[in-house]
Amino acid sequence: MPSGDRPSRGTGRALTADLTAKRPKPKLKKVLPEVWKLIKPRRVLLSFSLLLMVINTLCSFVLPKSVRPLIDDVMVGGHTNLLPWLTARVVIATVVQGITSYALFQLLSKGGQQLISELRMKVQEHIGRLPVAFYDENRTGTLVARIMTDVEGVRNLVGTGLVQFVGGILSAVVAFYYLIHLNMLMTLLTVGILVVFGLILQRAFSTIRPIFRERAKLNAEVTGRLTESLGGIRVVKGYHAEASEARVFGGGVKRLLDNVFRSLTAQSVMTLSSTLVLGVVGGLVMYLGAHEHAVGKLTIGGYTQFILLLAFLVAPIAQLVAIGTQLTEAFAGLDRTTEILSEQAEDSEPRRVNVVEPIRGDVAFDRVVFAYEPGKPVLHGISFESKPGTVTALVGSSGSGKSTVISLICGFHTATTGQILIDGVDLSTIRLSSYREQLGVVLQETFLFDGTIRENVLFSRPSATQEQWMEACRIARVDEFVEKFPAAYETIVGERGVKLSGGQRQRISIARAILADPRILILDEATSSLDSESEAMIQSGLQHLMQGRTTFVIAHRLSTIRRADQILVIEGGLIVERGTHESLYRLGGRYYDLYTRQHGLEMNLFLAPGEGDKVEEEEEEQEAETE
Repeated sequence: MPSGDRPSRGTGRALTADLTAKRPKPKLKKVLPEVWKLIKPRRVLLSFSLLLMVINTLCSFVLPKSVRPLIDDVMVGGHTNLLPWLTARVVIATVVQGITSYALFQLLSKGGQQLISELRMKVQEHIGRLPVAFYDENRTGTLVARIMTDVEGVRNLVGTGLVQFVGGILSAVVAFYYLIHLNMLMTLLTVGILVVFGLILQRAFSTIRPIFRERAKLNAEVTGRLTESLGGIRVVKGYHAEASEARVFGGGVKRLLDNVFRSLTAQSVMTLSSTLVLGVVGGLVMYLGAHEHAVGKLTIGGYTQFILLLAFLVAPIAQLVAIGTQLTEAFAGLDRTTEILSEQAEDSEPRRVNVVEPIRGDVAFDRVVFAYEPGKPVLHGISFESKPGTVTALVGSSGSGKSTVISLICGFHTATTGQILIDGVDLSTIRLSSYREQLGVVLQETFLFDGTIRENVLFSRPSATQEQWMEACRIARVDEFVEKFPAAYETIVGERGVKLSGGQRQRISIARAILADPRILILDEATSSLDSESEAMIQSGLQHLMQGRTTFVIAHRLSTIRRADQILVIEGGLIVERGTHESLYRLGGRYYDLYTRQHGLEMNLFLAPGEGDKVEEEEEEQEAETE
């Protein structure tokens, strides 16, 4: 849509604009229901995984529990008959632990990756259903990062991170039970130190979570700018702006690096704290253990067992630094994913209940006012009607509101006041999915996907037969240039159709619209970017496409709309003139001014004096022959 129809957004803006800046940060209590939504469909998998984790954890305690009888009874007491039994149970427990560890890794890793895939598909599908206004405010690269990157850490919520977290807590509880029975004094003093450390960790995680959230935002911004830069590489090189783009990208990378440094500093502080805590606990256990042994309250075997069991109590606390970081990153990603999923889809409005299939194509604007920004209307009470099968042309200066009218007809935006009626039904109450199935659009800037010519034509109607899509190609005269390619219709067109000429891309676009067989057709300056030869070649395809359909044309070259059923001259968001080419030409108003100025300029540029009238007559004769 032309920039003149809406507020300018600026192509050189800094890498700071983002959807998240407009919203309050979601609280953890609001994210937890989303966590449950993810866990609920996998509760059987998680329950089974937790059962395996319990078995794995209990088996891990067999070795430290066997140390005390091994030292006190076998080594010191000489009861060697206990040795085979102690050895056997350690071996069996180790085998069971190995099997459960393997099963846990397989179940949780694959389950986490499956969750990522499903969540990506869910976010992509939802974004695809959001209104055009959402895309106007958010970069393509930023949205790509939302889909591909933000969900990556969420696997820890249903993957190894969550189960390891629960398993660590279970290990700590079991270890505490055994330790309290071995020596209450040593256990309580140790636990007191660990509780203080746990409170510090909780505070640290609440501080580091916004850092991870900011990192996701910065990553999306940098990815967005990089996508724009690569997509517009011809413009960048054309203006020799490689160095400028490198500086902009480098600035974004620097901010991302600063964020990573802050998170690494926070993690380093937590690691340092855990190391100091372990050192303090170790020293305390050594001192108290020696004292308790000296007074006969603790045997050597009991002391050794205490140290081993203490590792099961302390290790989960230390693991919280790593696991907690993973879960914190997962919650930050889920925050941003939840924001996207909370955006209202186009057809989610309660009033959109009418399904229109099929439509006749009667389009009427009834005193339509529209504004992209509150208080700044672009259209001021537009009213007109286009009967089924007619051609309505929109002309006017740049920024007058032509493309905004087309945008409203397509349902990309909703009228601020007034009504847009489709066969007498208010468009704001129609389900857009049913309406757009009967809409065809051929734009000035043709968009082709990086696939084959056949795939791009079939995009509008994947179920079409070979005869149908080849007939569409024949009408649009695609077959004329396809036959020159070795791979014919299987020729790869490249990103945005870069391997084809403008005329070739436009003919594929017309074939795509013909195959869709729409009831309402939009031609938004479909030939303005083409040379005269290419335009002449696709005019017959356009004429065939327009037959029997309600057609709206935005014309750059006014000579192409002389046979329109009605021409609307739009200036400043108002229809200042309406009528046929002949009536408006005779009126001598704004249309006459636009037409004669443009037509006269073309004649003066390319023709000798006195030849203009002759050429115009020849053009009209050629149009008549074409029809």
